Amino acid sequence: MNNTITELPRPTNEPVRSYAPGTSERRSLQRRLAELRDQHLEIPAFIGGEAVHTGTTKPVRPPHDLDHTLGTLHLCGSDEVQEAIDAALDARAAWANMHWTDRAAIFLRAADLLAGPWRDTLNAATMLGQSKNAYQAEIDAACEMIDFFRFNAYFMEQIYRDQPYSPRGQWNQMQYRPLEGFVFAITPFNFSSIQGNLPTAPALMGNVVLWKPATSSVYSAYFFYKLLEAAGLPPGVINMVPGRGADVGDPAFASPHLAGLHFTGSTGTFQYMWKTIGNNISQYRSYPRIVGETGGKDFIVAHPSAEVDAVTTAIVRGGFEYQGQKCSAASRIYLPASLWPEINEKLGQMLDDLTMGSPEDFTNFINAVIDQSAFDDITSYIDQAREDDGVEILYGGSYADDTGYFIEPTVLLVDDPKYTTMREEIFGPVVTIYVYPDADFDEVLDLIDDTSPYALTGAVFARDRAAVDRASDALVDAAGNFYINDKPTGAVVGQQPFGGARGSGTNDKAGSKMNLLRWVSARSIKETFVPATDYRYPFLGPDAAPETDAQEQPETALHSA
Repeated sequence: MNNTITELPRPTNEPVRSYAPGTSERRSLQRRLAELRDQHLEIPAFIGGEAVHTGTTKPVRPPHDLDHTLGTLHLCGSDEVQEAIDAALDARAAWANMHWTDRAAIFLRAADLLAGPWRDTLNAATMLGQSKNAYQAEIDAACEMIDFFRFNAYFMEQIYRDQPYSPRGQWNQMQYRPLEGFVFAITPFNFSSIQGNLPTAPALMGNVVLWKPATSSVYSAYFFYKLLEAAGLPPGVINMVPGRGADVGDPAFASPHLAGLHFTGSTGTFQYMWKTIGNNISQYRSYPRIVGETGGKDFIVAHPSAEVDAVTTAIVRGGFEYQGQKCSAASRIYLPASLWPEINEKLGQMLDDLTMGSPEDFTNFINAVIDQSAFDDITSYIDQAREDDGVEILYGGSYADDTGYFIEPTVLLVDDPKYTTMREEIFGPVVTIYVYPDADFDEVLDLIDDTSPYALTGAVFARDRAAVDRASDALVDAAGNFYINDKPTGAVVGQQPFGGARGSGTNDKAGSKMNLLRWVSARSIKETFVPATDYRYPFLGPDAAPETDAQEQPETALHSA
């Protein structure tokens, strides 16, 4: 019997470890890297809690070391997707009826496991499989995912506590039901925490999930699924079905039990899936919830009053951390002419200091981009810039894919503020700078708002507070996450809920209860303690006979005479 009124622990953000030379955490992570590198992993699908080896396979290789094989991935098709749907629906009733505190306990346990014995494993897997350096892996695969687990459980409690007013004689309740069917979670390669949050946020709210991880990040996805198993997640609640897009997506979208889509990826893919859902709308049991975080063409704009060192650091960190493979990465930069010479000099000094290579060497700031397709796409922009008039490659521009997919941090200087690389998402280590006359700051704000179809992140640097206010007002619709005197990356769960609008998604703000509300279907319940026993209302009674006024009687008699 559970008659406690439970309050979850108030969450705090997980502290980020430094992995500085000589620290025990650095040595521990290096040992785990070596252990995983020496293993060959079979990565199956997980359906109804069972490992499924399909026999349709592809090798898994580190993007920075193409001669090495980490494991073998088993790819799913329509048969496995249907099995996963059946397993999810079989698990749905028991999972939905589990007390919310028991669901919370599973994910809170996962948070503590990840903060402790599983930390090195998820970080090392992210470093090897996604070519992410130790610090970027730590803030992603460990800290942000731990935060998602803990804060989402806390947000769930807040949602459930939000109840309607009840006047005397009745009791009104709001029940937050999981969606009827399954949620389809499609996750990207670039953040292990997003890869983990997209299936677990709906599951926390009582939903069952089909999870399609990106094939390019399935190495860390495997370990994340095993973490959930260790935390006690019941079989069938989350079913991992790796595979090529259409092979998994087409049968999932064709199912009448599709109840929701939780997606992070490209804008074009999201729009295609939305159209597919629209075309299939008459066959679904309910209207699917569609939640997506997509592309970005994120900006930094500096006012003439900005601090040079702060702007330059933001360009380097915001543009080149994790090789620019962040939807929030700084990609288009607007700098005043008066500050440009000093920024240019300091930018060159910083870029000269960066080293590039394997993330297994902790001294490397820059690592490899994710795969051949990304490499080819990113380098095509560099090649085109080399040919075009009005574009100068200030720094970088070199690349090679013989041992791994390595592209130098590249800075372009353009005469045309609407040049291709100022408008289109590149998703790689390419930053484009436009230098404007100091007096044109207000016009540049309009230019920023107009140039790109995206509206994800952006930053303004200024010491002049009036300039900050003007930028904030002019760019109110241009960025869902807006930064003042800081780089436009690095949103923290519970502090800066993340998401953008326009071509950047539905802005349902991961890292807040706004996202979790999308995964419930509310039911209002009214209980009357003493119900009515007669259908008649007071207004149905007849009007009373009018009373005669004694003072009016003589006048009435006179008129009668």
